[in-house]
Amino acid sequence: MSDTSDQSEGNERCMHIVEALEGPEKVALSGKFKTAATWYFQRVHDAIHPSKRRKIASPTCGTCSVTLARPFVCLHCSYSGCWAKGHIRSHLRHTGHFFCADPKTGRIFCSQCDNFILNTTFEDLFSAMVLRAEEAETKFQVAKKNRETYRTWTPNERDITALKDAVPIPCQGRRGLLNLGQTCFLNVILQSFVHNPLLRNYFLSDKHNRAACKNTDCTCCELDKLFSEIYSGETVPYGPISFLATTWRASSELAGYAQQDAHEFFITALGQIHATSRGSTNVSCNCIIHTTFLGQLQSEVKCERCGNVTSTVDPMLDVSLEVEGDKDVEATLGSCLKRFTKPETLGSKEYSCSKCKQTPHQVTKQLSIRELPPVLSIQFKRFEHRTADKTAAKKIDTRVSFPATINMAPYTTFVVSGGGKGSMKSKVKAVAPEPFPYPGPDALYEYDLFAVVCHEGQIDNGHYINFARFQEEWYRFDDEKVTPATLKQCLKSSAYMCFYVKKHLDYKPYMTPTYVLTREGEIAKEKQREKEKELERMKEVENDLLATI
Repeated sequence: MSDTSDQSEGNERCMHIVEALEGPEKVALSGKFKTAATWYFQRVHDAIHPSKRRKIASPTCGTCSVTLARPFVCLHCSYSGCWAKGHIRSHLRHTGHFFCADPKTGRIFCSQCDNFILNTTFEDLFSAMVLRAEEAETKFQVAKKNRETYRTWTPNERDITALKDAVPIPCQGRRGLLNLGQTCFLNVILQSFVHNPLLRNYFLSDKHNRAACKNTDCTCCELDKLFSEIYSGETVPYGPISFLATTWRASSELAGYAQQDAHEFFITALGQIHATSRGSTNVSCNCIIHTTFLGQLQSEVKCERCGNVTSTVDPMLDVSLEVEGDKDVEATLGSCLKRFTKPETLGSKEYSCSKCKQTPHQVTKQLSIRELPPVLSIQFKRFEHRTADKTAAKKIDTRVSFPATINMAPYTTFVVSGGGKGSMKSKVKAVAPEPFPYPGPDALYEYDLFAVVCHEGQIDNGHYINFARFQEEWYRFDDEKVTPATLKQCLKSSAYMCFYVKKHLDYKPYMTPTYVLTREGEIAKEKQREKEKELERMKEVENDLLATI
């Protein structure tokens, strides 16, 4: 192994680490590992703060004295060395030490196995360290408080009592959906909803009970019914007839048995779920759709004549990316995102500068993601409409490769704009060999793939299928057919839409929703009115008794 990229191949179970953790070395190894991981996370954080930047000490190799951007640390002593020249491995051999660690990834190398190894103790420890670093460095705009500390759920007496009467349900939803007449576009989006962990937890937690809902044509009730059917334990395919009928009544443009675009239905469904959700508002909405899919997109328009920059921030439920129409050249999700955030030149007639009050000769516009959503929905624009006539559309068959895990930091406003005032990258390079272009640990920006929608065939005779993941198991959904699949098969598919979920969600301090406060206020007022009526009635009774006497 000549490079750190070979770490991905280390999947061996090592008995040497098992024996070490069962002996007296456990405390020393764990302590050294935590110290190394904490140092790296703190270094990443301090590198972006001007007041702390001078205090950053870059480690050097104990053999060749080269400054290390990514040191490997011996877990038995204070030695740190470089991997590329093999000095850390030489140290392990000559000293008889067994283990070293990469503080960036948390991977452990065993000199006896001569490979990177898997160990749940260190994996859990590293995950806990990452989470602690996130909680310490993530600030909220409200009151500038730190992120809420994560706590594992421990059932109290009330929970235990409630769980006694609870009916257990299957933990996986592998159920096909019947094609009701060119409704494959609907089925793939519904499957993406079913496998969305945030939506799944919301509806399986009975946050929207269709039996208690008084709304008519309620899409939330239909989604609640869908989750109940998918997780009922039945294996025969389910027909979402009422969901389709509700969609038709709510959106006339989707009515009928003509083939529809899956992305258009996705956006329409989000709007319908939002409109029928509890807590749905037009401003600062905290409904399930906005807490799951909402991000912010920033647009900066710069006048090249006077240098004036105008910034606007818009809500974002998904990201639509252009795909170049060359099927012989494979594109990547990264290249599409780079093109999306790349500055583009606008025509002089499209913009008038508010500062110099003149029509500039050159104007540039640049998009970036100001706020990342918990669930990232990406659409590849495969259907090219050169005219207003939809029948004249052309499909772009260019294959776009996409990863199972993606880091979205390079496409955020902080990085795209150079870290706010001035160029962050140039400032950091002066003090450290490895730049830290964005604040906090990498895990704050990392997403895992959980669903992919594919379109097969042409526009006039095409068909939608999708892949979806539960934990580490992948499945292929083709209407009522559900077959086991692999991640490799999913990544080789021709994606039309991709769905990613954040590896680590942002936990905010609990705040009672406004609709709950309103409802509690109305209940209190109603009780007060009933109490006043009862007092008036008792007073009338007393007056009648006095009149009789």
